[in-house]
Amino acid sequence: MKKLRGAGKKEIESLSEDASEKDAFRRAALWLKEKGLAEVEEREEKKYARSMECERFLKEGFPEVRVAGKDGKAISELSDEEKRIGVMWAKRNGWIAIENGKIKTVKKPGEYLLEKAAREPGKLETQTGKPGETPGAGRGLPGLVGNREMETLLGRGLLVESGHKRMLVALTKKGEEEAKGIGEIKEEIGELTHEMITSGKWKGAEFSSYAVAPAADETLGKKHPITRMTDRIRQIFIEMGFEEMEGPMVESAFWNFDALFQPQDHPARDLADTFYMDMDGELAEKKIVEKVKKSHQDGWKYPWKEAEAKRMVLRTHTTAASARYLAKLDETLKKGGNGKKYFCVGRVFRNEATDFKHLAEFHQVEGIVAWDGANFRHLLGLLKEFYRRLGFEKIRFRPSYFPYTEPSLEIEVFFEGRKEWMELGGAGILRPEMTKPLCGVYPVLAWGLSLERPMMLMEGLEDIRTFYKNDLDWLKGSKIGKD
Repeated sequence: MKKLRGAGKKEIESLSEDASEKDAFRRAALWLKEKGLAEVEEREEKKYARSMECERFLKEGFPEVRVAGKDGKAISELSDEEKRIGVMWAKRNGWIAIENGKIKTVKKPGEYLLEKAAREPGKLETQTGKPGETPGAGRGLPGLVGNREMETLLGRGLLVESGHKRMLVALTKKGEEEAKGIGEIKEEIGELTHEMITSGKWKGAEFSSYAVAPAADETLGKKHPITRMTDRIRQIFIEMGFEEMEGPMVESAFWNFDALFQPQDHPARDLADTFYMDMDGELAEKKIVEKVKKSHQDGWKYPWKEAEAKRMVLRTHTTAASARYLAKLDETLKKGGNGKKYFCVGRVFRNEATDFKHLAEFHQVEGIVAWDGANFRHLLGLLKEFYRRLGFEKIRFRPSYFPYTEPSLEIEVFFEGRKEWMELGGAGILRPEMTKPLCGVYPVLAWGLSLERPMMLMEGLEDIRTFYKNDLDWLKGSKIGKD
């Protein structure tokens, strides 16, 4: 109490440089307040630190500033960051216009307040304001920028906000008298020890109350956006009455190609399109192999080779899993079972160069309906319902060609954000040359849909590789689905 004597409020942090002693002072101040010996005022301060992305922007330049300096440059020639962030903010700031897919600089940025704010960390600390205070108080930056710039920096994740509490203490009149020695302040026990219990010293003692010290919020773990999207798709199909099917990622050419009635000299089997393993695998049971062999030799008129079918590949589509499940249906349907509906969300591999819209490893959403009463209208209805539940209201179909479906179609959805149609997958009725050797059923409805493409639309991304770059700032801010 002696350190608190005198006029005015004193800040606890200024009474000692020792951290443990400061905690003792805080506890003592709260104890004095309870006894009516002191007045305690707590003030919360906000502190701001730059994120890693902000530090990088300060070195390389903000994406919108870089874009504003690229007059005449085609949008396609910009970096992913410039297209994803820079174009939007440059247009919002009135610096550029887009004409014929190219940047047209309308106004030079000049001094950019957002960048200036981020470069002056000394001014990024301010007390929490009260309602009615003028701009510059509260969350604004005094003498630098107003609430608009501050909220923009925080909203873009370029600044990280944290809280800090200051404690101001002043003795009351009664407290001043106690400090002079008038009256007795009874000591409180802060910790009960074994010695106090055995000696009986705890009897008649007063114990201090516990106070919970504030702690900074920690970043919580969350599911990867692709995992969340997979869970969402899985839930939709289960609600629609489908069963989930699984299959190996390292697959035999028999199930990946031959069982789909794809000839052994088809270009898709070339090393330029498929990853082959330096090993051979086992074929299906003999009766299925013989049926598939006969289908190929009768339909394609060539000598089918067992050695080619035994080659192992990284599966190029989840349709290989559909073929396996159709083969299992043979006995089920013979016993009088009804049709089946299956889906699969799995990883597939293609031996091709990666760019902003192609990956060598990606995900496919597979589905089949094996029922002798199925028709083309059922296929269109199922696809419309799936995409409706996924959040796409405008859906259309275009005739197309796929090797193992006839008729075939492509599914397109209308993306409101870009005001354009985008193709998200293929579907059709599996050819009888494929399904009859496997399960004796025709027709079988089937589709193979993209997973990453609708996610790009939902997240507003231009580069499909973003999902696999492990960009922590983007992963923290992604919004697809719920954890």
